[in-house]
Parts: sequence; structure tokens; C-alpha cells
Amino acid sequence: MENEKKKNTILVPTDFSQVAENALDHAVQVAKEFGNEICIMHIFEESFIGNIWGQKNSYKEGLVGQMLQEKLDKMVDDLDRNHGVKAKGVIESGRIYSVIVDYAADEKNDIESIIMGTQGASGMAQIVGSNASRVIATSEVPVVVVKEKQYGHGYKDIVLPIDLSLESKQKVWWAIQLAKKYNSTVHIIAIKLTDEFLMNRVKANLHQVEEVLSKNGIEHTSKMLADEQYPGNPADDTLQYAEEINADLIMIMTQQEKNFTEFIIGSYAQQIVNKHSSIPVMCITPKRIGFKPDFWTGF
Repeated sequence: MENEKKKNTILVPTDFSQVAENALDHAVQVAKEFGNEICIMHIFEESFIGNIWGQKNSYKEGLVGQMLQEKLDKMVDDLDRNHGVKAKGVIESGRIYSVIVDYAADEKNDIESIIMGTQGASGMAQIVGSNASRVIATSEVPVVVVKEKQYGHGYKDIVLPIDLSLESKQKVWWAIQLAKKYNSTVHIIAIKLTDEFLMNRVKANLHQVEEVLSKNGIEHTSKMLADEQYPGNPADDTLQYAEEINADLIMIMTQQEKNFTEFIIGSYAQQIVNKHSSIPVMCITPKRIGFKPDFWTGF
């Protein structure tokens, strides 16, 4: 609809750990660039609520809940005062990944994207790898997974893996939006295949992406990752290349493909997020497009 309101809020789950603070810093800097608002969310894990309070939702009226809300409110005030970013702090309960995904899917919450850390403390304060993996697997909005790497100068060097699927090219739109804002270089990569027919299809996809980036005035490079230099699996090779160029962001799709020869993207995404690397990863769930790539003609 023409008058439909554009979503504009970044959801940042926090357990108040260092990596969660790093994720919030990324969100703040992105919000300043794109004019977003931020929702900082702390989640009480269901099992811990039952063990400590004995009944659901009693934590909100308790001293701990009040203290945590005050802490969130202070963070919100700091963002407004020091960065000019509008924010709010909320406390929820339930399974961490389910709460995050459900909150982001609710239209009234205005969530455009999620930025979250992949490591955290144990016990009540857990925003850990398994939760991040489940969020990226089920979220309808893009998820940026942040590890140790600081925001620094922004997303200047973006790694864009391309494979055989139509869905793989959907993330090009996001790459263009980021590249225009940060004056980025987009580094297109593809895994070199031994099958000549499949390799020609990969090259065709790569050339299409090059044309779209050129049309939009985006600086870019292209590289085929061959076994001699990149002997690992696709995820390992992607991370190796990203670390070699000191990339600021890796952009991947999250939906698993049915055809094994076209990469098992679900498994690939999980490996990219879970394997040790300090580089932030942007995970995008593809739209259903059938056989016709309608999204491609819109650039």
C-alpha cells in the first residue's frame, strides 16, 4: 500500500554483557545513519522465572524487575542525551528466541531489523549462540549478529556471497542500501565448482549482481574462491576471505534450499554465525518468489 507506514525500529536484545553492549553500539550507529529508533529488550528466561519467583510475571512487580527496568531506562536516556537516538526499554519473559521473533513479527512494534550479540553470561542473562541461531532461522526481519568487532568506521567493506539460487540475489537490495549510505565496497564472492554447467550458472548470477551494482553506482569487486586457496567448506571459505580483507559485514540468506547442489543455505548460515569470527553477519530471510525473480527488476 502506498500509505503504509515504513517500519523504523531496531530491536536490540540485551543481557547487559559486553557483547550485548557492542551490539547496542552497532544499533546506535546504524540508527544515527538511517534515522531509526531503538527498542532495547531484556528477557527473563521462562525456566528461571519459575525457579526463582514461582509464578509467572511476578518478577515485574519485584525488586529485581524494577532495578532492571531502571537500568534500561537509564540506557534509553543516555542514547537520547549522548546520541540523539530515540529509544525505549522493555522487559519480557519466555523462551528468549521465541520472544524476540514474536515481538519483531508483531506489526504494532514497528520492528525493521534485529541487532543482537552471540555470546553472553550464563543463567538469567543468556543471549547466547543457540538463541542467535534460532532467531536468524525464524525471524521475518533481517538480523545482524554482532560478535567482538566494534562498529568502527561503519560497514565499508561488505562481503556478498552468491550461489545458484534466485533467493541468493535478494540480499543485493540490502547491500545497495548500506553501500550508498556508507560509501561501501561490495565484495561479491562465489565458490568455484567442478561441474561446468553449474559453474556457468554461478558465473551468470555473479555477472547479474555486478550489473545491478554498477547500475546503482556501487563500487564492487568479484572473486571465485578456488580450492587451491580456499580448501574448506563454503562457510569456512567465506569467513577466510572476509577475514583476509578485514570485512565489516557479511550478508547471507537464511532459508534452507531443497536442492543440495545449490548449497544447503540453512546449514551455511548457521555455520557462518556459529564459527569463530569477529565479523558481524547480516542474515536475511528470502521472500517467496517461485520461479520468477520479480524483485530483480526493481533495481
